[in-house]
Amino acid sequence: MLRILGKASSINVRKVLWICAELNLPFELEEWGTGFRSTHTPEFLALNPNAMVPVIQDADFTLWESNTIIRYLAAHYGDEALYPTEARARARVDQWIDWQASDLNSAWRYPFLSLVRRSPLHQDSQTLDAGCADWSRHMQILDSQLQSTGSYVVGSRFSLADIPIGLSVNRWLETPFDRPSLPAVEEYYRRLGERPGFKLYGCNGTP
Repeated sequence: MLRILGKASSINVRKVLWICAELNLPFELEEWGTGFRSTHTPEFLALNPNAMVPVIQDADFTLWESNTIIRYLAAHYGDEALYPTEARARARVDQWIDWQASDLNSAWRYPFLSLVRRSPLHQDSQTLDAGCADWSRHMQILDSQLQSTGSYVVGSRFSLADIPIGLSVNRWLETPFDRPSLPAVEEYYRRLGERPGFKLYGCNGTP
């Protein structure tokens, strides 16, 4: 059985839990991270020298980095519906997964640490305002894409890209600040909310 190491509340661990739900893939979750077993132990560092979750063990195969993990699971256990094999179609899915990991993650970092985590090191009002504006600008890019497709991130069908993007939308809507109205994003979030995997893991792991 697939072994997943990480805390269920982590946005990156939830990516892995959600793809397992989409694939009907059984797994065992071992809680590691803040409040659980330390990721800085020799045991964990032997699996991931970065001391980060998630990590998976699939028989004798160990893998870390959440987006790499969901790509692997979709390619190994899924079919082309989630992660196409045709080069251009796969590249389009990868484009939005990578955009979430780099551009969108960077945009939300300061506002999230300030407004949700209440980090004392992230309470500068000017930096916060700039971070919220940048986050909103990136979400407007997503809104424009969703207006174009009319359904999901890369087209009319749910794909692997919707897992990291959908969790990002959850973070956007749950962070307390004055957000612009993005109708396509809001409709997309409602659509995702109909999926059993999202009901389990999309809203911080609560139904």
